[in-house]
Amino acid sequence: MLLSQEYREQWSVSSKVIFRFIFLYFSFYILFLFTGRFFFEDFFAWVGKNILKSEGRLEYFPTGSGDTTMAYISIFVQIIFTILGTIFWSFLDRNRKSYNKLSYWFIVFIRIVLVIFMLAYGFAKVYKTQFPAPNLTQLLQPLGKFSPMGLAWTYMGHSEGFNLFTGLIEVLCGLLLIPRRTQTIGSILTMMVMFQIVLLNLFYDIPVKQFSIHLFLMATLIFLTDFKRVWRVFVRNRSVEDYKFYHPINSKEYHKLIFWFKLVMVIIFLSTMTYQGYTSERKFGDKREKSELYGIWEVSNFEINGENKPPILTDSTRWRYLIFDKKGIASIKLMNNKSKWYNAEYDSIKHELDIFRRIDSVDHSPFKTFRNNNNLSLEGTFYGDTLSIHLKAINLKEFPLINRPFTWVKETPN
Repeated sequence: MLLSQEYREQWSVSSKVIFRFIFLYFSFYILFLFTGRFFFEDFFAWVGKNILKSEGRLEYFPTGSGDTTMAYISIFVQIIFTILGTIFWSFLDRNRKSYNKLSYWFIVFIRIVLVIFMLAYGFAKVYKTQFPAPNLTQLLQPLGKFSPMGLAWTYMGHSEGFNLFTGLIEVLCGLLLIPRRTQTIGSILTMMVMFQIVLLNLFYDIPVKQFSIHLFLMATLIFLTDFKRVWRVFVRNRSVEDYKFYHPINSKEYHKLIFWFKLVMVIIFLSTMTYQGYTSERKFGDKREKSELYGIWEVSNFEINGENKPPILTDSTRWRYLIFDKKGIASIKLMNNKSKWYNAEYDSIKHELDIFRRIDSVDHSPFKTFRNNNNLSLEGTFYGDTLSIHLKAINLKEFPLINRPFTWVKETPN
């Protein structure tokens, strides 16, 4: 069978052609994934403009999306190169009897790639950096204003325990894929995990659809290496004979060296992921440093250039809320429900609050602050306007999403 772990003297013509296609497809995918923006950007842009007549953004740019126009052009080029490469390879290498060695090392490479991503994404959940808890600004956002992706992120970010569970499962997937003898159960578990993630990305329009689908396909490839035995045991209810895994190198010293190499690399990788996760969670995640003025402050009185602004919902200049969450950041929610983000520096000794954007060249000066328990007053100049603002802190315990305790007994649903 194609990609079987058993040694076969002669492969069928169809098996060789299919293997060549699979080998080239995933080789090009991984090559473009890691080097596309560095070596192929101009070529992809040319293909998009002249062949596909694309009107999308034909350049790589900083984004959290993996489903950009350039990403789809990359897939298109990958498929074309794979088809042409398979044709030429099949012609030039038509007399080869088998690909036992190349198949073995190909699966090893796929396992390495999959292990790295499963461990990386697993630790991003164990230390809750991929799905942080909803910030204070999001607590004021109406449910209908959430995007499907934003809703999924809030759902995942709400529970630290669920993040820990899903993260540990992904870490377990990665660890099981490392030893040859556990790669089958590791691939099955990875397929289950990744299939759920693929569906989440598809149905909640999360822009890592291409990437998650390919990780699922990689796990499927590894599973197919032992499909015959799995089918015989779990479907046909038949016994199977033990067999030695095919390996192109039979040296005991080599296998011993590889064992210790894997062990050392796992320790180094897990230690690195642990350190990065620990520090990132305290920099960006739920354990991030909070602002000295942490909270949601509702504006009760707003004067601009001596004129009192009533709280009209269509007003695009009057502040409705001033929100402090992560230290160094503030968001202003206007009456028309739009939010603006700023840098914020608070001097508790001088009682001054500086709200500004580092990218702006407009002169700004700090507000003088007067705080009395849950009341806060700001007076100063803000981007050319003289402001006098009185605010009152909202009781954060009023938000069930961040305060509802876990209970075993519940007579009625919330």
